[in-house]
Amino acid sequence: MTIPTQALELRQLALGLLAETSPATKSKAVTALASAWQRGEISLDVKRALLVTAAIPGRPEKPTLIAPLLVKRRAMNSIEGRAALIHALTHIEFNAINLALDAIWRFSDMPEQYYADWLKVAAEEVYHFNLLNAHLQHLGFNYGDFAAHDSLWEMVDKTKSDVLARMALVPRTMEARGLDALPALRAKLAQAGDILAAEILDITLRDEVGHVSIGNYWFNYLCEQKGLEAITTFVQLCNEYVAPKLRGPFNLEARREAGFTEEELASLAAN
Repeated sequence: MTIPTQALELRQLALGLLAETSPATKSKAVTALASAWQRGEISLDVKRALLVTAAIPGRPEKPTLIAPLLVKRRAMNSIEGRAALIHALTHIEFNAINLALDAIWRFSDMPEQYYADWLKVAAEEVYHFNLLNAHLQHLGFNYGDFAAHDSLWEMVDKTKSDVLARMALVPRTMEARGLDALPALRAKLAQAGDILAAEILDITLRDEVGHVSIGNYWFNYLCEQKGLEAITTFVQLCNEYVAPKLRGPFNLEARREAGFTEEELASLAAN
């Protein structure tokens, strides 16, 4: 995939890719963008006000989006049941590509490393999406064959006006829930005999620790810049934006590796 030569600026390109509706096109272009950035071929304008000219995020016609409680749970002892779980994870990764692209274009006046970090996240989410999508196809299904929910993007949209809230409530809340959930999902798939899917989740968990760590870093950076106490601020933002209540079991090892403090982990354990 060739990056368009008429607009070699990272935030503008990220916005364009966010609006792309084809998962295949979006995935290839994000990978190409990350490579071009690494080669020094992409500029960065942190001051520029960008104009949204297309619907964001760009989505394919399917999957149909429904309320989380309406998403059917299927048994792991059937191919369709395993495919439904893989599809749900594939959808999460597609949304995660979009949330990383949104973090790049939407928030101005951040350090260059902020944008580089979220481009790295976007590229790794593409990798996860492609692994899961390929396995879904191996099982005889396609992305879009099952209904899906949109709770991750809903929080992205709620925090679109405040980068501090975004860092607090998307990577270190919504994505951190994935750190807790993935080991149990991996165990279910392995027990059902789908070892390849379990290995894909090993890769996903490894990388998601890094993504949550990036969110933690920039949340704490912004708190320091604004003279805010991190834990108190996080609680206030959770209340203000009506963030989902965190329920265990918690993957304390992964959360610790991702940069959560011992005080935060103790607070979780007390819930």
